[in-house]
Amino acid sequence: MDEKTKNKAAAELGKLGGEKTAERGPEYYAKIQAMRETRAGGRPKLPPKATHTGPLKIGDVELDVAVLEDGSRIISETKFMEAMGMYRSGALSVRRKDASAPIPLFLAHKNLKTFADKHLGGVHFELKQYRTERGGAGRGIPAELLPKVCEVWMDANRAGVLGPRQKVTANKAEMLFRGFAHVGIVALIDEATGYQRVRDREALQAILDAYLRRELAAWAKRFPDEFYEQMFRLRGWKWKGMKVNRPQIVGHYTKDLVYERLAPGILAELENRNPKDNRGRRPAKHHMWLTEDVGHPALAQHLHAIIGFMRACKSWNHFYELVQRAFPKKGETLLLPGAEDSE
Repeated sequence: MDEKTKNKAAAELGKLGGEKTAERGPEYYAKIQAMRETRAGGRPKLPPKATHTGPLKIGDVELDVAVLEDGSRIISETKFMEAMGMYRSGALSVRRKDASAPIPLFLAHKNLKTFADKHLGGVHFELKQYRTERGGAGRGIPAELLPKVCEVWMDANRAGVLGPRQKVTANKAEMLFRGFAHVGIVALIDEATGYQRVRDREALQAILDAYLRRELAAWAKRFPDEFYEQMFRLRGWKWKGMKVNRPQIVGHYTKDLVYERLAPGILAELENRNPKDNRGRRPAKHHMWLTEDVGHPALAQHLHAIIGFMRACKSWNHFYELVQRAFPKKGETLLLPGAEDSE
């Protein structure tokens, strides 16, 4: 069969297949789409992978913790049982298997049932399946449930129903619980895995996205004349109106009083987006980068409060002290004297 004949035969088969598929109707397409959403052939999606891992030590208990790509914080079940002095047994496995709902091995003891029902009865407790950083399979305890697990063991110990070996586990559970009382378990995991730095960057980016627009807006007056008039009065300068050029130090005061106190990272990002040219001038006013829905309303509210403090004060020092108390600076940017007007 030559190439032309092969192509013709393939085209005929493709046409026939398309007609048969069309005859199956919308229900068939919906079924195929559902299968594609869980991978070809309907196979389940892979569990989330650990993106940040690390050891978390509280007292003499050391856990393996992780942050998964879906944002979950988990504690390795295997390492948890080892650190708590527990061991796997056939009896526990049978008890977990016979339970009406999935139950972790570390709660499968008969003498824990009453206390597990009390603290976790309304919770669908299922260990989190995940992939380790190396691609292996793992099971983890959801971080938000670990304090409740500790309470199960602590209550059972107080009730006097535990054996000698179980009491060791209960004492360690109390040590963990006391550690959580000072700092939340999620915060501890973020610190142990290094995810805290990523979380902080994402939080800062969310603030910048809310306050700052992607493209420069047209100019519109945002700073009331009174802001500068009151500044001149408090500094003891003669006010000659808005048409007269203001001293360069006014730009320094504007950044200090307004942009550094508006939201974290705003001034640094504004100076990055609106850099000076070789003559020391900026191509636009900083406020032209603020968003209409969040940035401009926040600026207007802040300026209204600042002007209120200005009106109430007789001296610059008194005014500045009030501002420092009421609106502490949000960022770490140094105040550089002699900057141009950043309005």
